[in-house]
Amino acid sequence: MEELVELSRLAPRERGIVHTLVGGRGFVSRLAALGFTVGAPVTMVRNHGQGPVIVLVRDTRIALGRGEAAKVLVRRREDNDGAEGE
Repeated sequence: MEELVELSRLAPRERGIVHTLVGGRGFVSRLAALGFTVGAPVTMVRNHGQGPVIVLVRDTRIALGRGEAAKVLVRRREDNDGAEGE
């Protein structure tokens, strides 16, 4: 079984599947409204190691602060040889 990682730890072009949102009701509700729901595929578009990250979720690019991205737990996809997004 693959381990869960924080969304903020994915490398550019790496893909994952949303597994869990860790946070209060307001945070979870806001991210769900943006498309971050359990089972949603995500692709890291930009992650410079500091500052916000940009991810592709449900055909929309979304910028998240690193703290927010750390609260989105994903399961890495095994088909990370391809790329979506950039």
